[in-house]
Amino acid sequence: MTDATVSITAMGRRAEGLATHEGHPLFVPLSLPGEELRVAIDGERGSIRNILAASPQRIAPFCPHYGRCGGCQLQHWQEDPYRAWKAGLVDSALAAKGIDMKVSTLIDAHGDGRRRVSIHARRRDGVVTAGFMAARSHDLLDLDRCPVLVPGLAPAFDVARTLAARLGDSDVALTSTASGLDVSVKAERKIVAAEMPKLAGLARELDLARLSVNGEVVVMPRVPLVQMGKAMVPIPPVSFLQATAAGEEVLGKLVCEGLGKARSVADLFSGCGPFTFRIAERARVRAFDSDRWAIAALTAAQRTASGLKPVSAEARDLFRAPLVAAELKDYDTVVFDPPRAGAEAQAKQLARSQVKTVIAVSCDPVTLARDAAILIGGGYALETVTAVDQFKWTAHVETVAVFRR
Repeated sequence: MTDATVSITAMGRRAEGLATHEGHPLFVPLSLPGEELRVAIDGERGSIRNILAASPQRIAPFCPHYGRCGGCQLQHWQEDPYRAWKAGLVDSALAAKGIDMKVSTLIDAHGDGRRRVSIHARRRDGVVTAGFMAARSHDLLDLDRCPVLVPGLAPAFDVARTLAARLGDSDVALTSTASGLDVSVKAERKIVAAEMPKLAGLARELDLARLSVNGEVVVMPRVPLVQMGKAMVPIPPVSFLQATAAGEEVLGKLVCEGLGKARSVADLFSGCGPFTFRIAERARVRAFDSDRWAIAALTAAQRTASGLKPVSAEARDLFRAPLVAAELKDYDTVVFDPPRAGAEAQAKQLARSQVKTVIAVSCDPVTLARDAAILIGGGYALETVTAVDQFKWTAHVETVAVFRR
């Protein structure tokens, strides 16, 4: 490891300042463009020893754990340049694929905070710690709270510690729902087997809506429910949800605005139905997802929801078996919201189809740009691109893109 003085010239797409050292790129976390720094260099990364000239855009972070915690990356940056950089992540990804389209706006969708959290809990010599891994480290940072979480997750770290006191080293995923905390734990099976008779009582003492351990529901005093449009969805353990309720609402609104006069919609990679039920307020919709439990939850919610157009659902692996052009003729609009890997196989089928409108929701600008290029090559025009910031103070950005033939 060597020390050097460097100048930060830009912000990289992973939220690290970019400098050049001896002709090679150097990535410096917690730095800002325009800063001059003394850094310790280890390979292609540098860590700040001293800030010799600070950027006027540097501000004090609001979290006392910032800089040590491995969660947020950009609390030290003023809002306006941060927002311009985040929108630019989408712009540059599209430009790299030859697509001349800029983000129309970046919508702040942090809302009340993130409604899900995964906590590491460790027990050593009778002492239990719970928190997140320290930045760029395998060391566990013991935390009392996280200010980016919704108020309903305020007890999260105490819950994780209490469970780890019984179950030993654990990974604890918590979701704030309308019914209370939904908690799913991964722990050593031998310890779980010994403690299992006591866990139901412990869950009730902690007032959990549901406790699952190693994929098995231990006790469910209340069904964990999440509202999606006009439906109350009984979510499966550790099911996919948008990070914030505000993010889901904004993304759903953008999707519905893109529908136009759609009458029959396919909602691909639907999960439990955050877009399905909003689309169903105006059009018939069929949902597809590989997660059978999510499809079952969507179907159950559909039975009790009112004021909707017809909703149906099917469990299907869209990576291995995308809807082909012959199947797509049943729909005038397709919405897809795939995992980070994108929807390349499905985009190729859409490019061969006659579907009038495609609305792509993406959590990765690079795979969105790839899929967009496929659609454009198949005759679609990219109409609008909107960025949504629900993972605030990080490099993650959601995008909604509307394509029409």
